[in-house]
Amino acid sequence: MIDDDRELCDMVAEYLVPEGFEVEAIHSGEAGLQRALAGGHALILLDVMLPRLNGFELLRQLRASSNTRVLLLTARGEDVDRIVGLEIGADDYLPKPFNPRELLARIRAILRRPVAEPGAAHAGEISVGDVRLDPASRSAFRGPEALELTAVEFDLLETLLRSAGAIVRREQLAKTVLGRELNAFDRSIDMHVSKLRRKLGNLPGGQERIKTIRSVGYLYAQPTPHKATAERR
Repeated sequence: MIDDDRELCDMVAEYLVPEGFEVEAIHSGEAGLQRALAGGHALILLDVMLPRLNGFELLRQLRASSNTRVLLLTARGEDVDRIVGLEIGADDYLPKPFNPRELLARIRAILRRPVAEPGAAHAGEISVGDVRLDPASRSAFRGPEALELTAVEFDLLETLLRSAGAIVRREQLAKTVLGRELNAFDRSIDMHVSKLRRKLGNLPGGQERIKTIRSVGYLYAQPTPHKATAERR
């Protein structure tokens, strides 16, 4: 946990340790970044409002070389803070003040997202048009080009590809990708879709890959029926 509020860090540790977690608290951005880059953590709780090196800049530097899961703690409760955090690469966010039970639920939801283990057997490879995804190795490609995706973006792309040509509701995406219910004011899925769109680009013919179905959800465009396949190795 990287937060300069020592009392909050103590409270979080008191709540999480009996739930089976080991909690390490760092109270400055500079020291927190060094510790995060050293590895060894399953997840980082990162406060936005840190002195000197704030949470956004810390996350930018961390994402340059690490995909460690990050739950951003936003004190202001403003949409712009949440949007910026997701754009930079946070896996999820939680506004302060928060209920410790919700914090625990968010942490467990993030940790339930699969991570490829070395030497794991290959599962079904998914290919839709020029995009290919291997769930076993957690790798994705557009043509010959490897795509650099966050864990959330990978899970989002996998869910959309498996339903290519069909609408996937925002509520379903939230449950599958974020591991939680979606409330009326939660735009996190939309922000992740926006980032994924930019990384994928348009289809070769200029068509948008991920279409927004207003008030419903999203649809991954299926170029032609013969190009969408699910292969088994």
